[in-house]
Amino acid sequence: MLSKLRLKSLSQLKSRSGLRAIIANTGWLFADRILRMGASLVVGVWVARYLGVQQYGLFNYVLAFVSLFSPIFTLGLDDVVVRHIVRQSSNKEEILGTTFWLKLLGGIASVLLAVGSIFFLGEHETLKIWLVAILGMAGIFRAADTIELWFQSQVQSKFSVIAKNIAFLLNTLIKIALILTKAPLLAFAWVTLAEFAMSAIGLLIVYQARGISVLLWRWNFTTAKTLLKESLPLIFSGFAIMIFMRIDQVMLGQMIGDEEVGIYSAAVRVSEIWYFIPAAIVSSVAPSIYAAKEKSESLYYQRIGQLLRLLTYISFAIALPMTFLSDKIIMVMFGSGYAQAGPILAVHIWTSLFVFMGLATSPWFIAESLNHVSLGKTLFGAILNIILNLLLIPKYAGFGAAIATIISQASAAFLCNGFDKRTQKIFNIQVRSLLPFYKF
Repeated sequence: MLSKLRLKSLSQLKSRSGLRAIIANTGWLFADRILRMGASLVVGVWVARYLGVQQYGLFNYVLAFVSLFSPIFTLGLDDVVVRHIVRQSSNKEEILGTTFWLKLLGGIASVLLAVGSIFFLGEHETLKIWLVAILGMAGIFRAADTIELWFQSQVQSKFSVIAKNIAFLLNTLIKIALILTKAPLLAFAWVTLAEFAMSAIGLLIVYQARGISVLLWRWNFTTAKTLLKESLPLIFSGFAIMIFMRIDQVMLGQMIGDEEVGIYSAAVRVSEIWYFIPAAIVSSVAPSIYAAKEKSESLYYQRIGQLLRLLTYISFAIALPMTFLSDKIIMVMFGSGYAQAGPILAVHIWTSLFVFMGLATSPWFIAESLNHVSLGKTLFGAILNIILNLLLIPKYAGFGAAIATIISQASAAFLCNGFDKRTQKIFNIQVRSLLPFYKF
């Protein structure tokens, strides 16, 4: 009897210790995102006012265009790698080394494809081509994010947060200096690239300071095949997600012009700045969800349900006040030149509900090995988004793009789950997360 009590007590202590680690890890991620949100919002608005609607629109058009190729350098590996490290911690050097080289090769490929594509589209403006080349090179330095995946798997994100925030704060100060010295647009692109380079160096220093060496990392072809086989659906899903998030700005630039992109980007900046919340929570909670599946099916679904409920409520808490205050927020932050962004923000902010839902269900799709299903519904939503943009942008410009984004996000992250037998279980949990009195 005493033995059983001791085992139970030990189990409870481990559970509490794990919970404390998750809370602490989430706290660090939140601190990171809040710092970035505050500083980037203030400086970003300052940059928008300095550059003006047209140049700000051009810069965001290029950022959106380059981001379409980001799945090539991320390769959909992040969640897959974290799960493999959690399950095979003794093989971490091989997993990390293989991931690094895959991401590095992906980064090089993404730059070449981005530059080649801008020429293919018939763009011959020298400034635009330079912007694509400079901002595209950021993917090469993102290979160092492999280190961040290790810290995530150990629920120790504070170390990567410290490294990246030092780079971010330095970069923020440089941007302020560029504004004060009236620097040209191209200088802001170089500074953006410099932040990723500094982050890579910072992550390397912190990793080495923890007594671990990247020199122990090693490439393994079999591991590469295993990781890519699992992440392949996530790569295509990543393309679809980027279409969700950025094709509206690219299509606005192609169909209307840079000024409309500038107005729309002002609304999107305020709307999307909240996305750090689900990203931080899910990255911290995901390892415990994977571990729960190994122990108990009921505990596993309980944690998923609680995560969905939490993120759904947070999205409502953000969207409701933003809907009524959108005009004032845009005027105070960006000035009268961006006044047309107010109505766009009032609509686009509701995209957060479905973005939060989609991120909350991502660990379930990975744990259930249903990445291919996630890919299918995401591709459907992406195609729907393009079609709706083609129909709505010519008549309603940025307002139409916002409507297209909401409908496509709702379809992919929520409605599609109800029409597939394989995902109806998670759809039921999503519906219950909207019911305030349902207890998981």
